[in-house]
Amino acid sequence: MADVTPILSTSGLKRHFGGLKAVDGVDFSLAEGEIRAIIGPNGAGKTTFVSLLSGRTSVTEGSIRFRGQDITRVPAFQRVRLGIAYTFQITNIYPKLSVAENIRIAALGRTQRGETVSIESEVRAMLEAVGLADRAAHRAGEMAYGHQRLLEVAMGLALKPSVLILDEPTQGLSDSEIDGFCRLVKDISRSATVLLIEHNMDVVMRLADRITVMNRGLKLAEGTPSEIRDNAEVQAAYLGTGA
Repeated sequence: MADVTPILSTSGLKRHFGGLKAVDGVDFSLAEGEIRAIIGPNGAGKTTFVSLLSGRTSVTEGSIRFRGQDITRVPAFQRVRLGIAYTFQITNIYPKLSVAENIRIAALGRTQRGETVSIESEVRAMLEAVGLADRAAHRAGEMAYGHQRLLEVAMGLALKPSVLILDEPTQGLSDSEIDGFCRLVKDISRSATVLLIEHNMDVVMRLADRITVMNRGLKLAEGTPSEIRDNAEVQAAYLGTGA
């Protein structure tokens, strides 16, 4: 890992919705520079957990720290400015605008962190990075779902985050697009820490330095891909189901 000091961590993190314990006391530590995958069956609490990290869902109990700073009550837009970018499980784009305009909006939002940028060159670079250069002028909402997901990743990249959270990024992608996405994540990891929720276990095993397994709002296990593959509890709760 690039640094043993956690860039992002939680302590006793909980989010309850009435009697539903979506996240129920999770201690989590993300090392700077790593690619971490979060896996688990549907309803395990994965998306709620990353929504807590990004500030899009409020915390019931516990704390979140980013670069040593307590951000538990910091609103989502301020976390973006600090350097935490979250792409949604459901595409969050401006469907009536062009692909390039979507990325431009994201890049312009980052300038609020006081950076001087060449917006147009960055837009072109992001389009090239995710393989959408030939669709720059297309209306975003008229593209195939998989291409919309890639656009969302490009918008996240345009924020130049320290931590990029990807929620089901390969959903809707073809096999060749998944190969390209894996290469892209490896490139991203040279300058940012990557946290991804992913059901495609081939992708997880190819990309992740470490894997966190969640089940019923709890952290079930954590380790390297080989450790997780051989973990009997994980096999019973998730991998053995064929999910």
